[in-house]
Amino acid sequence: MKKTSARSATGRLLYAQSGGVTAVINASAAGVIETARAHGVKVYAAHNGILGALREELIDTSKESKSTIAALRHTPGGAFGSCRYKLKSLETHRAEYERLIDVLRAHDIRWFLYNGGNDSADTALKISQLGKAMGYDIRCIGVPKTVDNDLAITDCCPGFGSVAKYTAVSTLEASLDVASMADTSTKVFILEVMGRHAGWIAAAAGLAGEGEDAPPHVILFPENVFDETAFLAKVKATVERVGWCTVVASEGIRNAAGQFLAEAGTRDAFGHSQLGGVAPVLAALVKEKLGLKYHWALPDYLQRSARHLASRTDAEQAYAVGKAAVEYALAGQNAVMPVIVRSSDTPYRWKIEPAPLSKIANHEKKMPKGFMTRDGFGITPAARRYLAPLIQGELPPPFGKDGLPRYATLRNQKVEKKLAAFAH
Repeated sequence: MKKTSARSATGRLLYAQSGGVTAVINASAAGVIETARAHGVKVYAAHNGILGALREELIDTSKESKSTIAALRHTPGGAFGSCRYKLKSLETHRAEYERLIDVLRAHDIRWFLYNGGNDSADTALKISQLGKAMGYDIRCIGVPKTVDNDLAITDCCPGFGSVAKYTAVSTLEASLDVASMADTSTKVFILEVMGRHAGWIAAAAGLAGEGEDAPPHVILFPENVFDETAFLAKVKATVERVGWCTVVASEGIRNAAGQFLAEAGTRDAFGHSQLGGVAPVLAALVKEKLGLKYHWALPDYLQRSARHLASRTDAEQAYAVGKAAVEYALAGQNAVMPVIVRSSDTPYRWKIEPAPLSKIANHEKKMPKGFMTRDGFGITPAARRYLAPLIQGELPPPFGKDGLPRYATLRNQKVEKKLAAFAH
């Protein structure tokens, strides 16, 4: 088939959301759709991520009003549905990739934008490679998203700033509660946050206070080996000195043998070990070894869906990467991702630049040693300089007379299928 440049092509754009959603992933969707509309390009969205593309379950976003798309900027969750499904290698699962190309070809889709993390970047890269091999002119752009903040190259990941703000605020507020009741009630409060291999979210809790006696008194990072003796000694000393102790723990902390403290013995769709909750494990240690009254909390989905407490900086960056992704695609770029580049901490300044997916896919950015204090239980001034700008500003959703936020409700009208069902 004769190839045309992406700039002159008259096809459609397919957008999909992947993995765990965030408070601002729909802001990226708004950036994609509004920018594409401005260029006269129709956008389809895959229902439930890459699975929707495989099943040929495509949503025609042109059926949504301008005001509905604009409302995505303040709506949490994944408006078009997401999934945890990782495409395997081209060699072993070529049929799935060929099916994707067939779907793209059937609907004259010339641009594919995949909004997700490391695995999604890998998928977009592989589809771009297969498109070339099969002679189909498809431009694939990764759109960054992950609350874990572990994507390489980019200064930060859209979605992280809002989780960081939620975590810092929750740590501060819960600690005020504990402090007020510590004389006759809870002595140790443990907050478990997301973070399997990277401790960025736990580190953000450190913004709640500064100084030895300010909460959180103990932060447990997955980058450090969990030392039970040192942990218990730190908690005991804090309670004796302050009267109470707040602990923030990443779900992925491991012991010296490399085992997750919260290992549940099962695996998720990506092949990752499923974690059963580290907070109750730590609480049991505190009770058994120190005899102290405890309370623990697991915000779980609350931390990634709290749009009412989103960071304005995060929301603006999420929209910006969606906008840039469309601009890169229409300019003919392929296998790249718009990343955030920081030029200044104070005042905080940033810009968007393209980076190759090959340098992002299957890479993981962990907390630098210089961001953790020498004892391993806190954050350094360097970490504060990095984290503080990311939680700046508020951008609350509009609220109705009933006191509840007004979020977007989409029609999500499906496009008529053109191919036979695909068994996978």
